Amino acid sequence: MKIIKPSYYDQFRCIAGACPDSCCQEWDVQVDEKAAMGYLSLPGALGDQLRQKLKQDEDGYFLEITDRRCPMWRQDGLCQIQAELGEEGLCHVCREFPRLRHDYGDFVELGLELSCPEAARLIFTAPWEPVVMEDSGDDAQAEYDPVDMEILLRTRAQALDILDQHPLNEAMVLLLLYGYRAQDELDGGEATPWNPAEELTFAKEVAGDWDWNTLVALYEGLDILTPRWTGRLHSPAPAFPPVLSRMIRCGIERYWLQAISDLDLVCRIKAILAGALLVGHLGNDPITTAQLYSKEIDNSIDNIEALLDAAYTHPALTDRHLLGLIQSIVPTT
Repeated sequence: MKIIKPSYYDQFRCIAGACPDSCCQEWDVQVDEKAAMGYLSLPGALGDQLRQKLKQDEDGYFLEITDRRCPMWRQDGLCQIQAELGEEGLCHVCREFPRLRHDYGDFVELGLELSCPEAARLIFTAPWEPVVMEDSGDDAQAEYDPVDMEILLRTRAQALDILDQHPLNEAMVLLLLYGYRAQDELDGGEATPWNPAEELTFAKEVAGDWDWNTLVALYEGLDILTPRWTGRLHSPAPAFPPVLSRMIRCGIERYWLQAISDLDLVCRIKAILAGALLVGHLGNDPITTAQLYSKEIDNSIDNIEALLDAAYTHPALTDRHLLGLIQSIVPTT
């Protein structure tokens, strides 16, 4: 089985107490059953504390936040469980975050969550290098239609080329339009010639009226985790530096192949572009803003599903509106 990962993947190290936005706050921590059984049977003061704090509902076990903090997060910024039991004592979520794993049967893609500040720093600043490919030696079977996956792999490579070869605003326009070409192939159509210059001319002709408040309203209607996000949504400071392409690349690498599950690629492309547009509109430090966006959106299944549904129902995500927004931005350095 092939394992594919970004060149910076193995560079990640948790910075623990030095983290500016710890994963030990503002989220209930989902605890896998194996770890939960260990916690419930643990002797001593730590076991007593865990038995008091560990909760269970229809979805399983979790550590419920108190005053927006995990109850096991110490004031020095370190985890009480890890301090006493070591990393092997952590539940699966805490041990693996922010590492991502997308398993397609005969190959696996690894990545890092943009919602982690240290991972976001690597995603935005690590020198670009080709992905790293390894062979685990396992003999695994594909869990997808090979024709559909070939289309998705090929078109994703083309999408990343578009992102690399064009300025930010042109690349965003072209990615939206190219997404429809790729979707047509998934729907059984033939591949057609791709002419970026003609596509850019077409986009200017069809772009419609735009309103940033319409885009913001879309995100205001999603579940909001932190008061900081509400404040950011209401205090934009637009800036569209070229480094925003790193956020788009991260989205393409993470979400493009997931269309293998339902063959709906366009909704994912719209969500990727809408996220980059919002982060640019909100401005300030792009890494910090993108990290907070990802914490609110990428790490919420409900928000991701609502955003994908909105691709076909919300006025912010019509093609004409998205093209209007993209062509209105003024790239910054």
